Amino acid sequence: MRSIFDLLGEQPLFADLPEPDRGLIAGCGHNVHVAAGEPIVRHGAPADHFYLLRSGRAQLEIHQPGRGALVAETLQTGSIVGVSWLFPPYRYTFDAVAVGPCDLIAIDAACLRTKCDTDTRLGYLLMRRFAAVLVDRIEHLQIRLLDVYAHDLG
Repeated sequence: MRSIFDLLGEQPLFADLPEPDRGLIAGCGHNVHVAAGEPIVRHGAPADHFYLLRSGRAQLEIHQPGRGALVAETLQTGSIVGVSWLFPPYRYTFDAVAVGPCDLIAIDAACLRTKCDTDTRLGYLLMRRFAAVLVDRIEHLQIRLLDVYAHDLG
């Protein structure tokens, strides 16, 4: 069985991190399996973990009153689930649901935030990487919303 440290080295967001940094992050992680259709995170719940999708697919969803769930983005292997762990008030802003069976690495948010506060270089490095994930998510959401509203207008 591979260690969390080794598995982090296979994740795009962390593959090029120096080994000591990966070691610090690995100390906050454990493996999780989520069955198809099960939630990974729920909107409004405390963002006490973030997840690295090792295998499977997950959907980020926004619930619309009277319309149900809008799929904001479908995440693939290598994606991050739950970027809200890094930003107060530390609450998830989307639902994330497993499309099929998913294997994930769960990283304890409080554990890693404490390490980032102690090692500000690591904190800055992670802030930059997660900010890039957020920018990418915003771009995907803009495209998705344009698609939804174009259908409503047509």
